[in-house]
Amino acid sequence: MALYEWQRGEYRITTDPAQIDLDVVHGFLTTSYWAWGITRDRVARSIAGSIPFGLFEGDRQVAFARVISDCSTFAWLADVFVLPDARSRGLSVWLVETVLLHPELQGLRRWSLATRDAHSLYARFGFVGLATPERLMELRPGNAEAGGPAPSSAQQGGRLQP
Repeated sequence: MALYEWQRGEYRITTDPAQIDLDVVHGFLTTSYWAWGITRDRVARSIAGSIPFGLFEGDRQVAFARVISDCSTFAWLADVFVLPDARSRGLSVWLVETVLLHPELQGLRRWSLATRDAHSLYARFGFVGLATPERLMELRPGNAEAGGPAPSSAQQGGRLQP
């Protein structure tokens, strides 16, 4: 995948994973409601397996988002945040706008995301509630890192053994 960069005044967005400040991203995510307690290794692997968008003020990373996608039909927008001291500058709007305009993410059939508190941000870009939530399912296996329940015996029986 090609690397992209956008500039707006003193701010810059890059998709270069080598420029992402893992300390900043992990530091924020580990205290977020959606990734509380996530390990640094898991954050690093999530960045490696997606398209990262780091937003920088000068050399300091102040915001982040990532996209998980096949770059053909579907994309999931995840881990979007702006550090508290960089908020109220329109950076979240610019970040989401940039993500949606990424050249390799054009023509997708569907974008998805989950949010507890930023509906108005995403609504301005056309995101809406699910039209058919009854069609969607999820699997949330137990995970000691996230403090969830242990997998049921049915879930364990369906797993491949190492």
